[in-house]
Amino acid sequence: MDILWLKDFEALVACRNFSRAAEERNVSQPAFSRRIRALENDIGVRLINRETLPLTLTPAGDVFLSQARIMLRTYEETIERCQTIDAAKENVIRFAASQSLYMTHYKQLIAPLVMEGGMETDLNSTSWAADQFVSALQQRYCDAFLTYWHPSMDYLGPLEVASFEHMTLAHDQFVPVSRCKSGGEAEFTFSETAKDAMPLLSYGAVSALRSVQEFVVEQIVSPRKVFVVNQNALANSVKAMILEGFGMGWLPLSLCQPEIDEGVLTIVDNRLVTDLEIRIYRDPKNSKATLNDLWSQLSDFGHEVLPVALKAAQRGVRPS
Repeated sequence: MDILWLKDFEALVACRNFSRAAEERNVSQPAFSRRIRALENDIGVRLINRETLPLTLTPAGDVFLSQARIMLRTYEETIERCQTIDAAKENVIRFAASQSLYMTHYKQLIAPLVMEGGMETDLNSTSWAADQFVSALQQRYCDAFLTYWHPSMDYLGPLEVASFEHMTLAHDQFVPVSRCKSGGEAEFTFSETAKDAMPLLSYGAVSALRSVQEFVVEQIVSPRKVFVVNQNALANSVKAMILEGFGMGWLPLSLCQPEIDEGVLTIVDNRLVTDLEIRIYRDPKNSKATLNDLWSQLSDFGHEVLPVALKAAQRGVRPS
């Protein structure tokens, strides 16, 4: 079985159209159709129901889709691990974190210590699913994992059960924001009397922040009052859609503080704000000297950073 066939199949499922899927895969439609047919012939069953518009999966296709995604993920992780092992040096600290954390808390709290200590780092900024970050630390693809933490998150459970070490470096807040109108008020607001539901820029099922968003929405907001217009794995992507006026959404305050200060974004409702911790995890069995040095510095430095970071965040929260 050709790995390209699995990628073709995944693209076809996403597009539900042979022509669009072929364009996305950068091949002609006849060639794309032949590859899908070759995949079906190799498996021995029909995966695509071609009699429906848009295209749908057969029952066998539904089963194969979940397994195909697992195979693709395993394949990509194996390649990445091989490349990482090949390039790794004993003194390089390999981090794993989302793009939003690198742009905010890593830059503010960790980068200065790394630069001061002359340490070498490898920053793996990826769009991994939340549980893949945990697997990366468990399997030594990385030395340290920087993450948001909230009581509603359960994907970090395996690290806690296995006694991985963690440290709280800072606090943040998860805030519901909307683009501002010309007068400064929120473009989208919750209202019990409103007839129309609120358009929500949501996090995808694989995002670590999805459970936090659901935690807040389920406690306060009626499901009938929101409808999801888009889902993204990354907070930066959600932010971009909010700035374009497609709806409201939740963001870490550290990621949208400048836009709030400038009056571009505003917090929709302070009742819908919840606290986040910024944690760093590591395997205590990892004896890399540079990692131990950084961990020690963060432990000493963290007690000074926490109150400052929290106050800075609180200054930016203002009612809409």
